[in-house]
Amino acid sequence: MTTVLDEIIVGVREDLEVRRSEVSLERIRDRAAETTRRSPARDAYAALSGGRTDPAGVRMITEVKRSSPSKGALAEIASPAELARDYEAGGAAAISVLTESRRFRGSLADLDAVRAAVDVPVLRKDFTVDEYMIYEARAHGADLVLLIVAALDDAQLAAFLDLTHELGMNALVEAHTPEEIERAVAVDAKIVGVNVRNLKTLEIHPENYATLAPHLPEGVVRVAESGVQGAEQVAGYARDGADAVLVGEALVRHGDPVGAIRDFRAASTAVRR
Repeated sequence: MTTVLDEIIVGVREDLEVRRSEVSLERIRDRAAETTRRSPARDAYAALSGGRTDPAGVRMITEVKRSSPSKGALAEIASPAELARDYEAGGAAAISVLTESRRFRGSLADLDAVRAAVDVPVLRKDFTVDEYMIYEARAHGADLVLLIVAALDDAQLAAFLDLTHELGMNALVEAHTPEEIERAVAVDAKIVGVNVRNLKTLEIHPENYATLAPHLPEGVVRVAESGVQGAEQVAGYARDGADAVLVGEALVRHGDPVGAIRDFRAASTAVRR
């Protein structure tokens, strides 16, 4: 049976081939190398570590996200750069930028705008299915890429993670099940996201984080993804041991993203008292 994830990946591959026909793999490699010479990737592992014990609260990965397959249009976001600056001002540890165009209305132009506007690490959030996309992410200034375990076989996952590290970047390796966490740990992933959204059905089950987090070893940065509607969910993820929480919809729809980030972090400290 074809899943939502399968359908998204078909579109991602089609769009990738258009870009590859315009810019060859060799050229995008050269661009990635030049970007790295000018501005090496920021250390996202360091930026996201320690959220479980930080007196200021969990680390926040805040998202520039216009649309989603489950909710449709979320926000127009006339200026991704302005939103990113607000996120940084609120205390975001990293900023995630959707670049998938069909379901999320994102673009590499959004990534460029955000990279130029902030100093914190930037995640290219897309469905990475080819090494080209990793070089492309670095060429556009990304410090992290997303590797979804469910979308890759073991050989691809290991090779893509190795390439990410060769380019000086980090990867957010995303899992949804104990088996996927085991696969992420097997390739020595340093930043592991537990996504409580089932990408095959788009259903969200926030309670899954508490069930899956114990499968993560010490030393791994633990990221809770999806399901955040407000401070209560952030506090819950902190209670269950998250170092960082990725939030998109709740922030792009919020009238005061700076205040919201501060409130979310404050709520995460309250559960430790």
